[in-house]
Amino acid sequence: MTQNWQVEEPRTQISTKFFFVFVLAAALLVSGCEEEQPDVVPQIRAIKSYTVTEVGSGQARKFSGQVYATDSATLSFHVGGKVIEMRAKQGDRVEKDQVLAVVDKQPYDLDVQSAEAELQKARANLTRARQDFERQETLYKKGWVAKKRLEGVLTQLESAKSQLDFMTSKLNLAKRDLRLTELRAPYLGSISRKHIDAFTEVRTGQPIYDIEASGALEVRFDIPETIISRISLGMLTTIKFPTSKGTILRARITEIGSTAGTANAYPVKASLNDPPNTIRSGMTAEATILLKEEGVESGLLVPLAAIAPADLPGQGYAFIYDPATQTVKKRLVKGKGAIDNFVNVYEGIKAGDVVAVAGVTFLTDGQKVRLMKKRTSNALGAPVAGQ
Repeated sequence: MTQNWQVEEPRTQISTKFFFVFVLAAALLVSGCEEEQPDVVPQIRAIKSYTVTEVGSGQARKFSGQVYATDSATLSFHVGGKVIEMRAKQGDRVEKDQVLAVVDKQPYDLDVQSAEAELQKARANLTRARQDFERQETLYKKGWVAKKRLEGVLTQLESAKSQLDFMTSKLNLAKRDLRLTELRAPYLGSISRKHIDAFTEVRTGQPIYDIEASGALEVRFDIPETIISRISLGMLTTIKFPTSKGTILRARITEIGSTAGTANAYPVKASLNDPPNTIRSGMTAEATILLKEEGVESGLLVPLAAIAPADLPGQGYAFIYDPATQTVKKRLVKGKGAIDNFVNVYEGIKAGDVVAVAGVTFLTDGQKVRLMKKRTSNALGAPVAGQ
């Protein structure tokens, strides 16, 4: 019995040691896990922004105008006849290539059938003329017919070829006229006017519908000859609508007439930026433009809240948002003069730049940010709708 105890004793000591080692390792592992700190996700600061577009100096002038669709057309048939279907009504929204009206197809279908028959006849004549020529050519080579006879059948062959070409063209024209009995919409838009009713006899080119393209709108107004030199393509203007109180949109001048019209005024067109559905063609509009002033240093109007102070007078720092990296970049700007809460910046900022307008003293160069609802610079009126 004593020997058995002495043999078992070393095993008990070894297992006890391993137990304490295991417990110690587990404790250390748990301790290490408790000390690990989770990764801190940096917060992305939300900033208010302003898109700078307004010129910084000039005389504000207002002009009365009217809204038009940028793309519009008067549709008519290229063939005449009786209109048997009018598939669109005034005010209808239509898709591109949608059939709007149909002229009676029967006369044009008969023209196609007639042209096909004449084409078959011309092909048969050409086959006979070719066979006759080949026969006469063989005889001529054997010396059995005169050259004049061969030349005669060659002329008939060339005439048959010309007749076949003519009949082919005639058939193609007949098929084209048959296709043109359907009047289709040239683009997505809406019918602004319907000129005729069904079962009306129409001639080629007679107005059937007026169509206006969807989306793109422009304002047309006249500029007196005394100030037309102070207007240029690309100038921005603020548009108000008497029938839509509180709606103010941006527009950019896209066309300036080269010839004066009524009262020696030049026609001008300004394209609206993303007009809402409430603005429609035909509405009256009021355009406000800051005219260029000669000899005056002009810049862009930037909110005072967007400028952080710099060391020298007339200078400051603005934080420009970069959409590619979603960061702001610190930029030195120079300005002179102010209008209300805007400063005239003539260096360091260009039209279209998006600047931070709140908390600029807490921003750093290259900081990642996200934009709150963006608004457009408008020193001439209320906050811009639809931007």
